[in-house]
Amino acid sequence: MRLLERDDTGGVRLTEDLPNNKIPPYAILSHTWGDGEVLFRDLMDGTGKNKTGYAKIRFCGDQAWHDGLRFFWVDTCCIDKSDAAELQSALNSMFQWYRNAAKCYVYLSDVSKCERSGNPSWELALRNCKWFTRGWTLQELIAPTIVEFFSVEGVFLGDKQSLGQHIHDATGIPLGALQSSALSDFSIEERMSWAKNRTTTRLEDKAYSLFGIFDVCMPILYGEGEDRAFKRLRDEISRDDRYLANLHSTDPRLDKKRIEEAKGGLLISAYRWVLDSPDFRLWHDRPESRLLWIKGDPGKGKTMLLCGIVNELERALVADGYSRNLAYFFCQATDSRINNATAVLRGLIYLLSRQQPRLLSYVRRHIDVGKSLSDANAWVAVSDILGDMLEDPNLKATYLVIDALDECIVDLPRLLDFVVRISSGRVKWLLTSRNEVTIERKLRSDDTRTRLSLELKANAMQVSHAVDAYIDDKLSGLESLQDGILLEDGTPIRDRVRDILRNKANGTFLWVALVVQELSEEDVESWHALQIVEEVPPGLEGMYDRMLNEIRRHKRDSELCRRILSTVTVAYRPLHLAEIGALSGLPEQITKSMESVRRMVAKCGSFLTVRDNQIYLIHQSAKDFLLDRRTQRFPQDAFSWVFREGIEDLHHNILSRSLNAMSIGLRRDMYDLRAPGIPIDEAQTPSPDPLATVRYSCVSWVDHLRDSISDKDMPQCNTLDVVRAFLEKKYLYWLEALSLLRAMSEGVIAIRQLESLLVLTDQRQLATFVRDAHRFTLSYRWIVEQAPLQAYASALIFAPTCSLVKMKFKAEEPDWLSIKPVVEADWNACLQTLEGHSSSVWSVAFSPDGQRLASGSGDSTVKIWDAASGQCLQTLKGHSNWVRSVTFSPDGQRLASGSSDNTVKIWDAASGQCLQTLKGHSIWVWSVAFSPDGQRLASGASDSTVKVWDVASGQCLQTLESHNNWVRSVAFSPDGQRLASGAGDSTVKIWDAASGQCLQTLESHSNSVWSVAFSPDGQRLASCSGDNTVKIWDAASGQCLQTLKGHSGSASSVFSLDDLGRYSYSLGEDKTWIICNGRNTLWLPPEYRPSCSAVQGRMISIGCSSGRVLTISFSRDV
Repeated sequence: MRLLERDDTGGVRLTEDLPNNKIPPYAILSHTWGDGEVLFRDLMDGTGKNKTGYAKIRFCGDQAWHDGLRFFWVDTCCIDKSDAAELQSALNSMFQWYRNAAKCYVYLSDVSKCERSGNPSWELALRNCKWFTRGWTLQELIAPTIVEFFSVEGVFLGDKQSLGQHIHDATGIPLGALQSSALSDFSIEERMSWAKNRTTTRLEDKAYSLFGIFDVCMPILYGEGEDRAFKRLRDEISRDDRYLANLHSTDPRLDKKRIEEAKGGLLISAYRWVLDSPDFRLWHDRPESRLLWIKGDPGKGKTMLLCGIVNELERALVADGYSRNLAYFFCQATDSRINNATAVLRGLIYLLSRQQPRLLSYVRRHIDVGKSLSDANAWVAVSDILGDMLEDPNLKATYLVIDALDECIVDLPRLLDFVVRISSGRVKWLLTSRNEVTIERKLRSDDTRTRLSLELKANAMQVSHAVDAYIDDKLSGLESLQDGILLEDGTPIRDRVRDILRNKANGTFLWVALVVQELSEEDVESWHALQIVEEVPPGLEGMYDRMLNEIRRHKRDSELCRRILSTVTVAYRPLHLAEIGALSGLPEQITKSMESVRRMVAKCGSFLTVRDNQIYLIHQSAKDFLLDRRTQRFPQDAFSWVFREGIEDLHHNILSRSLNAMSIGLRRDMYDLRAPGIPIDEAQTPSPDPLATVRYSCVSWVDHLRDSISDKDMPQCNTLDVVRAFLEKKYLYWLEALSLLRAMSEGVIAIRQLESLLVLTDQRQLATFVRDAHRFTLSYRWIVEQAPLQAYASALIFAPTCSLVKMKFKAEEPDWLSIKPVVEADWNACLQTLEGHSSSVWSVAFSPDGQRLASGSGDSTVKIWDAASGQCLQTLKGHSNWVRSVTFSPDGQRLASGSSDNTVKIWDAASGQCLQTLKGHSIWVWSVAFSPDGQRLASGASDSTVKVWDVASGQCLQTLESHNNWVRSVAFSPDGQRLASGAGDSTVKIWDAASGQCLQTLESHSNSVWSVAFSPDGQRLASCSGDNTVKIWDAASGQCLQTLKGHSGSASSVFSLDDLGRYSYSLGEDKTWIICNGRNTLWLPPEYRPSCSAVQGRMISIGCSSGRVLTISFSRDV
């Protein structure tokens, strides 16, 4: 960002291009362009002062000086619009530049001070001024915190706050949006409406001027037209929505609401004490105090305490105009969606992205939707994303709140290490948990000023007072205690009940809640209440003993309650009422009625609660009690009664019931999509939902198989026979169901886990089928995830002939194809196809250790992939045109990219940060290469030159000029002393890398040279040319040692109607789909995508870049 600097004499000079971390406080001008504006080149050649527009620059500088600011920014002259890359970057940064400004001055050229002084017509002039009708001024109004309006004479008229109603009347923009409310609080359509009546000089700018309003970053493509620009904008916005939708397994805001409702509402007097406690005040008020850990025993109210704190922090955030972020997460051990470290970070990322949308860019850079946040590498991805967010220089002060760390049962040590590692002064952590040694060790305060702990035991008096208030509140709502009955001594029963509860509660909210729940039952009269509170034992364990004993007394239903309790306790997430019947083996006469199931669950006493038809254990301590084999107070210990068949056998029973339910319920096209190309986003859940009873089973059956195996046992043969029968009959239907459930990632993990479980068995036939199914899933996962019915179309059609899945489900192949493509006989060596770029991939490069792969694309991005898993680790955005070349530095720490925007960029390969932008080439950069020591970088470009750069400083060390056509490829010799280049002039040149002298010109090719490479010993050089040959040269003498001949070619695509002109068959614009009558019908895997094609009637012929030619004929319209 360049700024203008005013000196004390009123002189103005242009600064150099400043990095983000070196930008001083500045003011910014907003205005409408007119004649005689001062441009960048005018300031550079000294003619700017002669233009009429210089008056606005002088006004802005003087006003900034008056406000104590030396620096200011004016759009007309601080951007070099002749530099396409700079213009691209500026337009995408504009909103942030205005937001970061200390003050924004709006210069209204059509509002006069005469209309302001004692003349009501100024209001009309303001409302009708041109500034409110221009496209770019929308974000200039919204983004800055302080916006001051000035007349044409430079007289102050008011600011965004004082003139808020006038601005609202003129623009229709809600006052909340003008007063710092988060833009994400307003719908997409509402924000679009703010720009509806605004105009821009260039049509595309109507869309481009909204980048900041929607926090998107897009290439600038002037000439594309308004409609296409808006289409790209909406696509980018919807992509962000998909990112947000895939970020979280559950919405923490809804979890908080659910928790509060389950507890009967939040009582202010039950948590207010903590806000005044010394430790909380130190954490809240002292900048260096970055972590507060609240610890206490089960049932002591930690979660409700945290809910109250979150509410107070939210109120403060609103009062401060959303100047800070607040993200929180509630762990729950009984729910696999929210009991792991990955889910915690995903939830925090989700809320941070909603509150400060610019942070979503870190998600875009690291992942593709639905891929890397839910596979085996998910922790690495989300920890990198959140780490980058928290180190963002523009991050607002941020509170991160995590409840129940002890209920994070997967990867808790990783989560604690992450919390301790984050050192940003803008981030404060608030954590709660039981007082566990493992957590204590990780969070042990080595600096009492940065890490604080608040132990509820040490605040027993405050907690006791809070519990007393909770008791009073709960008793006031009990009808059985409202009749005013007195005891013999004249004491109201209600008072005696209250006193007993206070004496027995021992500061435990949960114990009180369980007793009050029993007192709330319909058949409890006032005279029963006293008896109940006298009989109930103190402490949670005694209470749970009593509850379990009550269940056993219902002899008619106790066995069914036992089945429900045991199933809910070992399930990996809360179960739906529609699921519990089949999984626990309830009789059919109960499971066919949702209300019957609900009544049965209610008979399980206070152990279970039902919210939104989901069954939850009342508290983690209840699960601990049921699973504790040491509990002996109960006449028969709780574990032995609840898990009579043993834990492993219970898992086996759930597995068997799951396989049976899926075998009955799964079928083809369960959501009646019909058309094979219908995308998942258009799938509507039918009523009743055919997947309602098997949702849990589809995702978790393999987990129950795993947990049914004890340490010494292997799966029983009869169990594996059932698994085999299910897979051979229902595998494709299961994949479709997983797609409909948005659970393909879990399915991939499940089939991989199943393959591992079978390794040590003698079930070779099943193991072979599962291995084939794993390859089938990996190959076609992406398309089945996008369009569920492609499991029966593209997946079956293009799977190898010998695929066991293909042979088993041959009857499911489309009947609308009369000629099917010839495919491979067996699975080839291609393990993965990496999907994510939206345009051609021009360059790929492995990191030196082979663990990462970089790709450069025509979509202007560079992606870095995990070479083993295929996960997209980062997406690097910054180029404004095609990325033609990518390469890693020898140490793998940096990545260079060359682009058609005429620049070379050097990136930090770990963080994705752009370290350098090297400018000097006058046209496209085709190739980049690091020297072996990583200190120099060579680039070849369409300006016929090779440039050698200093990697550390970005300085151009040499420009090598001798080619007379595009330089397509450059390569250093292994010793770094020579540099080779291949060009469109059909020559290869070898240069002295130090002096830049041309040592050899190798002439033998008859067409452009596309690639050059030295042998590992540096003695030979290979070149590849458009003349269809590869030549091997002696690098010292320049002699051509060999010419390797082959063949290649290219062609164009042709599309047509059938011979009767009825059905339109074509290839989609990106060549990934065959389209029938405008609808996606058959997806083409990457290896079958055309370099050329021809359509004749219902027959399509496809020529692939691999040399394969496919013919596909449609027997009927689809």
